[in-house]
Amino acid sequence: MILQLLIALPVGIAVLLAAGGRWLPRPVVDAVTTAAVIAVTVLAAVVLARSTGSPQVSWLGGWKPATGVGIPLVADPFAAGLTLTIAVLTLAALVFSWRFFTEVHAIFHTLMLLFLAAMSGFAFTGDLFDAFVFFELMSVVAFVLCGYRSEEPATVHGALNFGIVNSLGAYLTLAGIGIIYARTGQLGFAQLGELMPRHDDAPATAAFVLICTGFLVKAAVVPFHFWLADAHAVAPSPVCVLFSGIMVELGVYAVARTYWTVFDGLVPLRGLAVLGVAAALLGGVMCVMQRHIKRLLAYSTISHVGLMMTAVALAQPHALTGLAFYVIGHAGVKGALFLGAGALLNRFESVDEQDLHGRGRDMRFTGAVFLLGALGLAGLPPSGMWAGKSLIEHASLEAGWWWLIPVAALASALTAGAVLRVWARVFLGAGQRAAVADSEEHEDPETRTPLLKLPWTMLAPGLVLLGGALVLGLLPGHGFAVAAEAFADPKAYQALVLHGVQPAGAAESPHPWTIDSLLAAAVSLALAAGVAAWGLRLRHPWPVVRRVRERLHDLHSGHVGDYAAWLTAGVAVLALLTASGCVLR
Repeated sequence: MILQLLIALPVGIAVLLAAGGRWLPRPVVDAVTTAAVIAVTVLAAVVLARSTGSPQVSWLGGWKPATGVGIPLVADPFAAGLTLTIAVLTLAALVFSWRFFTEVHAIFHTLMLLFLAAMSGFAFTGDLFDAFVFFELMSVVAFVLCGYRSEEPATVHGALNFGIVNSLGAYLTLAGIGIIYARTGQLGFAQLGELMPRHDDAPATAAFVLICTGFLVKAAVVPFHFWLADAHAVAPSPVCVLFSGIMVELGVYAVARTYWTVFDGLVPLRGLAVLGVAAALLGGVMCVMQRHIKRLLAYSTISHVGLMMTAVALAQPHALTGLAFYVIGHAGVKGALFLGAGALLNRFESVDEQDLHGRGRDMRFTGAVFLLGALGLAGLPPSGMWAGKSLIEHASLEAGWWWLIPVAALASALTAGAVLRVWARVFLGAGQRAAVADSEEHEDPETRTPLLKLPWTMLAPGLVLLGGALVLGLLPGHGFAVAAEAFADPKAYQALVLHGVQPAGAAESPHPWTIDSLLAAAVSLALAAGVAAWGLRLRHPWPVVRRVRERLHDLHSGHVGDYAAWLTAGVAVLALLTASGCVLR
C-alpha cells in the first residue's frame, strides 16, 4: 500500500486544493501543501530503506501477471532513490516559494503536487504504457507551470515551444509502444523482457528508436534539446529547480530502464553515445556564451545530461553506479543555483549577468551558492558530481572509451567556468561593465515588491541542497553498486516482478578515491578557473569566436518549426546509428 499512497496522497491533496483552495488563506495553503510533500518525502525514505534489502512490487488492483493486464509498481533502489530526490527538490522549491510568490493562488500548489505525483509514478511504474501515461501527465503539468505567468508574451512563447516539441516526442514514443505491443501482446517491462527476441530484429530496433525519442526529448539530449533553454528562461525559478534538477534526469532514467528490461543485448547503444557527447560539448559551449543566468544554467543542464547519457551507453554496472552519484549530485547543485538565480531576480528584477555587474556584493549567502555551485559542477571532491564522474570515467577506460575522459573534463570546465564567471562578475564586480544599452531587457520580478533582505525561507533550501550535494561522495558506494548491479540484470528484474524472487545483492564496491580521480578533479577546477578568467577579460571576442557564436545562436532560433525539424533529423540520426550498429555487430 505504501507505493500507492506515495502517489495517491499528493493527488488527493491537489484535488482538495483545486476545489477549495481559493477560499483558504495563503499560509494555510502553504502549510497543507508543505505537510503533504513532507509526508511523501518520509514515505519515499521508508521505501528506499526497505528497497535496499528487499525491493517491493505492488500490483495495482490485485491483478497479477497471469491475467495479462496487471500493472506493477516496482520499488527497486534506483526508482526509490529517484523518488526521494523528487520529493526533496519539491519540498525545497515549495519552501522557497513561501515568500517568492506573494500573489500566487492555490492552483500553483495544486500543480506542484500533481507534478510530484506524476514524476513519482513515472519512476515506480513497471509497465511501458503506464510509463507513457505518467510521462504525459508530467508533461501537461510542466507545460502549465512553465507558462504560469501567462500575461507575458515571452512566457507563452517558451511554454508553447516546450509543449509542441515534447508532444511530438510523446507521439513517437506511443508509436513505438504500439509496435512492441503488436509484436508481443504485452506492455509490462518484465513480460516484454521475456518475450522479446534475442537476435537482430528490424521491428524491435524501430520500436526502441521511437520509444526512446520521447524520453530523449524530455532529457533534452542534442538535437532534441532546443526547447529547454526557452522553457527555463520563462518558467518560475522554483519550477526550474524541478525541470533541471530531476525532470530531465527522468528522461535518462527512462531510456536506461527501457533498454535493460526490454532491449538488453538486442540493440546497440552507439547512437546514444554519439548524441550524449554532442550534448555534453554543445551544451558547454552554449553555456559559456550566455548572459541570461537562467539560460546559462539551462545549457549547463544539457551538457551534464549528455554525460549522463554516455554513462547509460556504456552499458556497465560500474557506469550506472557513477550515474547514480552524478544524478543526485547534479540535482542538488543545479537546484541550489536556480534558487540563487531566483533570489537575484527578486532583488534586482534582472538575471542579466552584465546588468548585475557588482550589484550582488552584499548577498553573501547567494554568492556562496554560486561559488560552491560552480565548484560542484567542476567536480570538487567529495561532491556527488565528482564521485559520479570519476566512476563513469573508470568504467569508460574499462570499455576502451578513453576519449570520454577529455570530453567530460571539457564539459565540466565549460559549465563550471561559466557559473564561476557569473559569481565573479555579479558578486565581486570583476571584469568590465557593459553599456546599459547592451544589457538584456528588464524582467519583472516574481514577487509583488522586491525584498531588500531575503528571508531564511529563500536562503535555507539552496544551502541545504548544495551542502548535501557537496558531501555526497563521502557515502559508501556499496549500496549504489548493489542497486546498479540489480538494475543492469534483466533476469533479476523479471524474477522480482513476475515471481517475487529477491536479487542476490552481491556486487563489487567501487570507490572514487584514487589518485587519478583527484588529479582529474584538479585539472577540471583549473580549466574552469581559466574559462572564467577568459570570459571576464574577453570583451571583444575574436572574429572566429564571434562567427561561431552567431551561427550557434541562429540554430537556436526560438522558432518551433525549426525545433520540430531538428527533432525529425535527430530521429533519423538515432535510427541510422542504431541500425548500423546492429549490422556491424
